[in-house]
Amino acid sequence: MPQLLPLRLLESVGLRAPAAPVAPDAEGTSNPAPASTSVPPAQSAATSPRPLVAAASLTFAGPSTDTGGPLDIDSGLERTGPLSIIAPRRIGESDLAVHPLSLGASVFGWTADGDTSLAILDRFASRGGDFIDTADSYVGGRSEVLIGKWMHERRNRDQLVVATKVGRHHENPGLGSVSIVRAVEASLERLQTDHIDLLYFHDDDPDVPLEDSLATAEWLIETGKVRYLGASNFSAERLIEARILASAGLPKFVAIQTQYNLMHRAEFESALRIVAAAQGLAVMPYYALANGFLTGKYRSKSDLSADARSVRASAYVNRKGMRVLAVLDRIAAEHGVAPASVAIAWLLAKRTIVAPVASASRPEQVDGLMAAAGIRLTRAQMLDLDRVSE
Repeated sequence: MPQLLPLRLLESVGLRAPAAPVAPDAEGTSNPAPASTSVPPAQSAATSPRPLVAAASLTFAGPSTDTGGPLDIDSGLERTGPLSIIAPRRIGESDLAVHPLSLGASVFGWTADGDTSLAILDRFASRGGDFIDTADSYVGGRSEVLIGKWMHERRNRDQLVVATKVGRHHENPGLGSVSIVRAVEASLERLQTDHIDLLYFHDDDPDVPLEDSLATAEWLIETGKVRYLGASNFSAERLIEARILASAGLPKFVAIQTQYNLMHRAEFESALRIVAAAQGLAVMPYYALANGFLTGKYRSKSDLSADARSVRASAYVNRKGMRVLAVLDRIAAEHGVAPASVAIAWLLAKRTIVAPVASASRPEQVDGLMAAAGIRLTRAQMLDLDRVSE
């Protein structure tokens, strides 16, 4: 059973209206109706990477079969074909609107060399991609260097939303004030830019009061070096603490990153999902393809190698994994796309999911990732994927 936070706790921190109406879910039980999706005025910022589109297109799009809340499926879903226009999605309570696929840059300078990384970025941008996810610790900062080189050469910084993370680099570890400031300054230099659109705390740091870390982020926002703040690998309880501190004037998290995919569901589908929805946080799942397993590349032990990604994917080469791949293969054939596209489309159909993070080691792999945003899975397909991956 998913772990649920007591409703009184949510009410006590202002994350849930005490008298919200309820609606029956698919099994006849009552669940709270979703909170209002109204968004307060956005923070002012010196630089805006792209204009906002009409408000109607910035709502969280797509059907949902979340078992933690009321069903939210388009009544005409069975008759809906591929989406011809991909609407940008808003990142939480911010004025950032992005394509619903975030290109993960953890492989840049690692499994993808410098020239290949630049080619991947070119392919991503040519297909309409504008949201890049990196971290100061990826390949010791090499990932940021390559992204910075690409943006400088293409002169396209203002058309992009760049997210990076701090807290894991060996030179500036943790979320102490000095570490955060030094890490951000180093990231800005590597990225060859004067601001970071979305700065994540890469991990929670129990040794530093969260109030101190948020106060440092507030200074970075006020100076224009950072536009918005996110949290990666934070617990539901810690997110509630952060929102309480935000009520006192400190910056709010507008997005979270957490591991979530068809093979790894329980961690997010618990208290974390409830708090994310209650706080209006944009969820950016990482390992969206389960370390490549959901591409269908690994179907037997003989497909595995000694590299790090294969080692992590090996955990899914079992009976359950083969059942999931069988359903993915069938649905992919019905849509005429790759299994990876369907795996990401399943994520995009979930409420609160804004842009799954997925990486490519070769330029041609980008097409399958980008195709996911145009796929409308039917109710039956969503339920099949939900059931086989439970």
